[in-house]
Amino acid sequence: MVDFLMQYGLFLAKTLTLVLAIVMVIAVVGAIAHRRRQHQQEGHVEVRSLNDRYQDMRNELEHAVLDEETLKQQIKAERKKEKAEAKVRKKAAKEGKLDELPERKRIYVLSFDGDMQASEVELLREEVTAVLSFARPEDEVVLKLESPGGVVHDYGFAASQLERIRRKQIPLTICVDRVAASGGYMMACIANKLIAAPFAVLGSIGVVAQLPNFHRLLKKNDIDVEVLTAGEYKRTLTVFGENTEKGREKFLEDLEDIHCLFKEFVSDYRPQLDLGLVATGEIWFGKRALQHQLVDELMTSDEYLFKCSENADLFEVRYEQRRGLQERLSELAVESSDKVLLRWWQRASQTRFFMR
Repeated sequence: MVDFLMQYGLFLAKTLTLVLAIVMVIAVVGAIAHRRRQHQQEGHVEVRSLNDRYQDMRNELEHAVLDEETLKQQIKAERKKEKAEAKVRKKAAKEGKLDELPERKRIYVLSFDGDMQASEVELLREEVTAVLSFARPEDEVVLKLESPGGVVHDYGFAASQLERIRRKQIPLTICVDRVAASGGYMMACIANKLIAAPFAVLGSIGVVAQLPNFHRLLKKNDIDVEVLTAGEYKRTLTVFGENTEKGREKFLEDLEDIHCLFKEFVSDYRPQLDLGLVATGEIWFGKRALQHQLVDELMTSDEYLFKCSENADLFEVRYEQRRGLQERLSELAVESSDKVLLRWWQRASQTRFFMR
C-alpha cells in the first residue's frame, strides 16, 4: 500500500510538472504574440530608395528609346564604373582605410498633408524620431509640405516636430508645391531653405475665429440659456448665451496675442521678413512670395529631389499605421463623400478663375 502511494505520488508530481511546463510555454507564446500584435497595431517605418525609383524610370525609357547596340554600350559602361568603385572600396577595406573614403550625403524625404487639425502630426513625429536616430549632421531632411492651416495648438505641435530637426543641427529643406498658409506657413518658416513652386500659395500670417450666436433666436422662442462660470474670463463669447461688449474685447485681445506669438515665431526663423508688410493675413503666390522673402527659391519638389539624386542617396521615410477593417471602410466612405462634395461645389460655384 505504501509502495502504491509512493508510485501514485510520483505520478502526480510528474503530471503536475508537465502541466506547469505546458502552461508556462503557452504563457510565453501568448506574451510574444501579444507584443507582436501590439507592435503591428502601433505601426512601422517604411523606407524606399528614391534613387532606385529614378533609375528604374530611366532604365524603362532607355530600353524603349535606345537602339540595341547603344543600350549594350551604355550598360557596359555602367558596369565598368560599378566595378571600379567596388575595387576602390575593396582596396580601402584591405588597407584599413575604409573610413577615409568620402561617404555620399543622405537625404531623408518626409511628407505632410495638413488638414484643419493637422492630423498627420502623429505620423510626422514618428518619422522625425526615426530619422533623428540615424541621421548625421552632413545629411539633410526634406519635407514636402501641403497645408492651408488650421487649429493653432495642433499646428504649433507640428512645427515643434520640425524644430527637433533644427536643434540637431541637421539641414532642413521644405518644399511647397501647392499651399503652405497660416499654420502651414508656421511649419514652413522653420526650414533652413524654403522652396516653393511658382504658383504655390504662401503667407496668411494671421489668426481668425468665428462662431454663430443663437441668443436672439432662442429669446424669440422664449428659451432661456444659462451660462455659469467661475472666473471673469472663463467664457468670453458663447454660442447660445448673450455676448457682451466686454467679452468681445477680451476675445479680440486673445486673438491679437496669438497673432503676436505667430509673428514672433516667424521672425525667429526668418528675421529678414518685413512683418509689417507680410503679417497682415494676406497670401502670395510663389513669385510674389519670393519678392517678399517668404521663400528662398522657386522650384518644384520633384525638380529639387531629382537634382539632389545626382550627388546624394535619397530615402523616402513613411510611418505606416496598422488599421482595422472598420477604420479602412470609414476612411473610404469619407474620401468618397469628399469627392462628391467637391464635384458638386465645382459645378455650383459661380466664381471661377480663368487663365488666358
